[in-house]
Formats: sequence, structure tokens, C-alpha cells
Amino acid sequence: MSQLKVYQYPKCSTCRAAVKWLKEQGHELDLQHIAEQPPTVDELRVLVKHSGLPLKKFFNTSGEVYKELNLKDKLAGLSEDEQLALLSAHGMLIKRPVVSDGKQVTVGFKEEQYAEAWSKS
Repeated sequence: MSQLKVYQYPKCSTCRAAVKWLKEQGHELDLQHIAEQPPTVDELRVLVKHSGLPLKKFFNTSGEVYKELNLKDKLAGLSEDEQLALLSAHGMLIKRPVVSDGKQVTVGFKEEQYAEAWSKS
């Protein structure tokens, strides 16, 4: 059985659906509350690298914090380090859930994407 690290917000319905799906596949999960214990800048740097996604895909663009900080207009002008620091300081800015096995990373929850990444073979 593989153990997956899941950065999630327990009240988020998307996170709950992802956790349920992963458990049904037989994965052991290490759940981390993304608001109470957001990933560090170094953890985020590794997660972004392993995801193969651009850093902007890690931002929860529909969230309140994103809107409050007016990031729609500011994000492009921030350096990678500044963006990572923002994500680490405000866990609710991170698109969730983020799932990692240490080698690959998925962001958000789409069942087809999870089936490809996290199905047992």
C-alpha cells in the first residue's frame, strides 16, 4: 500500500471527495490541514517541481484570500519566491487538495486525473 500525503481542508467538499476516492483505492493517507499547517516554501518548491505544473496552477483563484489580496492583478508581477512565500503564509490560497507520493503530485480533484495518477495497478 502506498502512503500519500494529502494537503486538504476538511470542510472542503472537493477535498472530502478526493480523500474518499483515495481511501476506496486502498491508499493510506497522511492528511495535513492546509490552513492550520500549510506546506513550507521548500515543500511547495518540491511539490511544484514534481507536479510538472506552472506555479500559478497552485493558486486557488476562486478563494476569498486570493480576491482579498487582489492577486488577479498582482500575481504576474511577483517573483517565484514571493509567490511561494504567499502560498506558504496563506494555506487557503493553495488550490486543494494537493496529493503527493514523493514522486508525483496532483492539484485539485478530477476523478479521471486521479484514476491515471493514483489507481492501484
